Amino acid sequence: MQKKLVVLGGGESGIGAAILGKSKGFDVFLSDRNPIKDKYREVLLRENIKFEEGFHTDAFILDADEVVKSPGIPDTSAIIVALTAQNISIISEIEFASRYTSAKLIAITGSNGKTTTSLLTYHLLKEANLHVGLAGNIGESFAWQVAEKDFDYYVLEISSFQLDNIIDFHPHISVILNITPDHLDRYGYNFQNYVDSKFNIIKNQTADDDFIYFSDSEVIISELLKRNVLPKKWSISLKDIESGSGYLTDQKLVSQREDDRYEQDFSELPIKGPHNAVNALASILVAQAVGLSHDVIKRGLLTFANAPHRLEQVAVLNGVTYINDSKATNVDSVFYALGSFEQPIVLIAGGVDKGNDYSQIEELVRKKVRALIILTPDFQKLQEYFGEIVPQLYVTQDVQDAVNQAQKWSVPGDVVLLSPACASFDLFKNYEDRGERFKQAVKNLNS
Repeated sequence: MQKKLVVLGGGESGIGAAILGKSKGFDVFLSDRNPIKDKYREVLLRENIKFEEGFHTDAFILDADEVVKSPGIPDTSAIIVALTAQNISIISEIEFASRYTSAKLIAITGSNGKTTTSLLTYHLLKEANLHVGLAGNIGESFAWQVAEKDFDYYVLEISSFQLDNIIDFHPHISVILNITPDHLDRYGYNFQNYVDSKFNIIKNQTADDDFIYFSDSEVIISELLKRNVLPKKWSISLKDIESGSGYLTDQKLVSQREDDRYEQDFSELPIKGPHNAVNALASILVAQAVGLSHDVIKRGLLTFANAPHRLEQVAVLNGVTYINDSKATNVDSVFYALGSFEQPIVLIAGGVDKGNDYSQIEELVRKKVRALIILTPDFQKLQEYFGEIVPQLYVTQDVQDAVNQAQKWSVPGDVVLLSPACASFDLFKNYEDRGERFKQAVKNLNS
């Protein structure tokens, strides 16, 4: 008798899970409470996969043997509560896909930096001509690739939401870059719940596996002292060059894995800032773990192009540099962004606050920010916190107005930095939309 697989969510990961489920002989039903994009609906129709959109039919869903849940659906939603009450297994797409591949899995998580590190790691492996896929929280669905391709390696950017619903997911190499408060609205405003989710990445690893982590993070170190960690540990530090496997000293990246020592002048790399030194060291340690030569690693590091909206230089106008860091949706990201520049900064921030604690960036704001422009209807928290700290403050709900004001307040040598510390859904579709509209507003200055 066919097992019934229900997929909740008709986005990239959901469609991929449905495709894989069908290919493995499941009776698949996909349900999405929202309209499904045309390109995905066409796939479902072409593949003759049963689906519904705009609502959930409980009778169909609660008849499942197993459910693959979109990471965007919280555990508090009515349908998840009902499934849990009936003890129906609820898993993530990465759990489902990992059951059907023998590829070597490289899983990368962190509150910040995981996209850059995943893209860089993927680029290094591609430069070595390895047969590698990129999936997880980035690119094409992991499950879809497992269904239709036969990669030897996967680089997986993994969010906490994806790690919440794993059972046997087993990465051969795992990376935790950092853990700072984020998405606390999904974790009962309990930071430990979020930390536990991130540490799920190592729960199925064995002594034959590798675990790479940032040892300057007090949260990570505290958790390691509490846990029985089986995989081989490789630490990264920007402070301690004595004990770290990867470290930065005299602007040189040094990565030491057993007898394999790699050195690289950090200033030669196309990515800048201390957070990107950590990201690069993590990628280098992964590359060493899979046996890449130093020449291949160096070539990959020097030819890497980062994803947009991550400290992306938009323009230099009248001596002022405009930087799009729209992906900085939490305070920790802004901390690293502010630390990446020595010049005075006109900071554009604001959006949907996710329980932010701005004390983390207070000192940097005092030292570096000559003006703060708050871009959001929900401006009170930022205004109250920084009103007495920054010399100039301006509130707006229009991105062009924000950029125009930044131009008025900036002088040659300054940086105008969009680094919001918040989600984008108050005024924009997503962080990409926010970043693109910022870039257009900067271009309009010169038109």
